[in-house]
Amino acid sequence: MSPFPDDGGNDPRGGRLPDNASSEPPATPRPIRGVLNQGKDEEWRRFLRCVEAAGKGFAIGAGLKGGLALFSILVRLRSRRSVGSSARKAGAITNEDAVVEAVKETLRYGLFLGSFAGTFVSVDECIAAIGGNKRTAGWRALVAGLFAGPSMLLTGPNTQHTSLAIYILMRASVLASRCGVKSKRFGNVCKPLTWSHGDIFLMCLSSSQILSAYILKQGSLPSSYKSFLNKHGGKNAVILQGVKDIACNIPFTNLEAIEKYYKTLGVDIKLDPHMKVPCSIIHGNQSCVGHFFSFLLQAYKRALPVYLPVYLVPALIVHRQGLSKRPYAIMGKSLLGIARSSLFLSVYCSSAWLVFASAKFPARLGLAYFLELLKDAIFQWLQWGRFPVAWHC
Repeated sequence: MSPFPDDGGNDPRGGRLPDNASSEPPATPRPIRGVLNQGKDEEWRRFLRCVEAAGKGFAIGAGLKGGLALFSILVRLRSRRSVGSSARKAGAITNEDAVVEAVKETLRYGLFLGSFAGTFVSVDECIAAIGGNKRTAGWRALVAGLFAGPSMLLTGPNTQHTSLAIYILMRASVLASRCGVKSKRFGNVCKPLTWSHGDIFLMCLSSSQILSAYILKQGSLPSSYKSFLNKHGGKNAVILQGVKDIACNIPFTNLEAIEKYYKTLGVDIKLDPHMKVPCSIIHGNQSCVGHFFSFLLQAYKRALPVYLPVYLVPALIVHRQGLSKRPYAIMGKSLLGIARSSLFLSVYCSSAWLVFASAKFPARLGLAYFLELLKDAIFQWLQWGRFPVAWHC
């Protein structure tokens, strides 16, 4: 009689195995070399991610800044050709100096974004490798951002970039608001951000402040932003001063200068020193509606060079691989973005002058444009990217 029960398995010694015994051979232990190779592959993946982030950051920063610098240089060369050499100001920056400065700015912003992205990803990967990916997922991005922030010093240690810092802060606010909308804890607080026209309301508030400062207190604006507004505002400084005088309800100081300016344009006009609305100051003998459409065409031409590099340079850099597979789709989206953004900026400026023609006091100046934007809702058909633009303004 076998010492093993009959209902078991076969035993190589001639008996039966218990039911819970396995007839399969024991599992082969995993080779140490395979574990080491997997660790090396993971380290290599992390290294490549850091290098790729730094490279893309440099390419985007240098591409955007270089594209804008290239267009500004081309505009500068064109304006220099149209203006005679005798009319050039003494001590003005030469074209060679402008090119050198543009190259420096391009490299600085490329290094800034490259260093920012590379530092962020490197710190993120280091924390994940040491503390674990899931355990540190909730806070390591905050630490990585703190380490990446000082990269802004690469844009120039002797200059302040408040506008750039505020831009990044606004981007962070947009991301935080989107996370807050999805959060169970802060969902009710961020609920107004989900309103269908909340972005338009925010844009109205921003516009009332920006355009009031543009007319009443230009000294409070950064020089680069003031130059941008003066260019796309499309009005001479004497006209802005006249609008400011009537908005502040003070006696006019430069009506003769405004009349002389219009004479240089071939418009003979006599301004009333007791006027209550600045229609004749803003558009001379034109009607308000006629000036709106004529200014709209001019503003659209001014806006196109602004958005050409903003859309085309990222398309050539970020989507360089996709261009070979679907060039028409990518370039079509870029051209559509250029057209729509240029139309937005031109309508924005044109409607501003249309409203300014009926504003008399500082409070009305901001309130009038607020109500005009609220009424017209010029972003209504721009369903993409409206909320970030409103935040940035």
